[in-house]
Amino acid sequence: MKTKFCSLAVFFIFLGSLFLASCGEQQQAQAPKEPEKTAEPAKAEEPAEPAKKLKAGFIYVGPVGDYGWSHAHDLGKKYAEEKFPWLETVIVESVAESDSMRIIDRLVQQQNCDVVFTTSFGYMDDTVKAGTKYPDKKFMHCSGFKRSENVGTYFGDLYQMYYLNGIMAGALTKTNKIGYVAAFPIPELVRHINAYTLGVKAVNPEASVDVKWIYAWYGPDKAKEAAEALIAEGCDALAFTEDTPAVIEVGQDHTEKGKQIYTFSHYSAMQPYGKDSVVSGQLMDWGGMYAKILEDIYNDKWTNEDIWWLAKEKAALLGGSYDDLVNPKFVPALKEAMVDSSEFGQISAYDLVMKRYEQMQQGVDVFEPFTGPITDNKGEIKIKAGEKASKGDLLSIMYYVDGVNGEIPQ
Repeated sequence: MKTKFCSLAVFFIFLGSLFLASCGEQQQAQAPKEPEKTAEPAKAEEPAEPAKKLKAGFIYVGPVGDYGWSHAHDLGKKYAEEKFPWLETVIVESVAESDSMRIIDRLVQQQNCDVVFTTSFGYMDDTVKAGTKYPDKKFMHCSGFKRSENVGTYFGDLYQMYYLNGIMAGALTKTNKIGYVAAFPIPELVRHINAYTLGVKAVNPEASVDVKWIYAWYGPDKAKEAAEALIAEGCDALAFTEDTPAVIEVGQDHTEKGKQIYTFSHYSAMQPYGKDSVVSGQLMDWGGMYAKILEDIYNDKWTNEDIWWLAKEKAALLGGSYDDLVNPKFVPALKEAMVDSSEFGQISAYDLVMKRYEQMQQGVDVFEPFTGPITDNKGEIKIKAGEKASKGDLLSIMYYVDGVNGEIPQ
């Protein structure tokens, strides 16, 4: 009986231990866990300040498709636009000079432009008035000379290239009669006509230049009529300041019919319009200048100081195309034309052009076409021997040099 009692006791002790063990496991399983650490809520990013923008308006005197002056300005504008992501631009084409103030008002009031570029000499007075009317805006006038606190001036001049074109025209002409089709009698055009004539006379003292004024920047019909008149009068070389290839087309037409007419393109690569007529020309690159002006405005470094870029600044370039300084068709004839030069001795017209162009790219201190003695076509000394024309002289020039026939219209 004792043995049986002991066995039962052992059995209950065993059950108790199992019960205690089970409770222990449940307590361990149900023990509260430490709360998990949660990440601190991310701070909301502060909104980035909007990038600073600059809006520029451009007023063109002709259509951008004129393939001349306005076309070249628009290429320069596009260069700056592609270069600067912060730049926004708007253009207005074919604006009559009498209508420039209304267009400026539109660009400022409706388009909210920060700066307005007025790209014709005849816009000058309205640009100055706009500077007074809108003192918190900036204005840049191309080719003029009037400035104020918020009105600046800029220009890329081609007179050096006209001089080089004149050398070629003087060397190639068979009639010693050279023609020029001109838009308006203002200092810029007189400067170009004179430089062209100085180049002609440098290699051909017997030649002279006749000018036809058409009173239009964009006047292809008038330009063709003037070119035909000059050819009828015996001119076999033509340069021009008019914003279409009309003069070149006339030259090419006569050349194809058997009468060689030498032409020189203006502002843009017009050689394709006269592959048998265009000898060379003047090309203008406004891109670098527009980029500098706009970047200075954007960085608050702008001043109203006049900007005047020439060959040294790579604004004025030689050529009727961007591939050739001289049309290869005319290179042999220019190399055969030997001329006397006080500086280089006997030299071909082609080599003289290249040497002068290289000097121009070094600066006006190395070579300046308007170096005396220079007389007007009435015999009066205008620039004394050894003296160079000042920038002011060139910007205001209103006389014909010796070699240009006739008088400047008043």
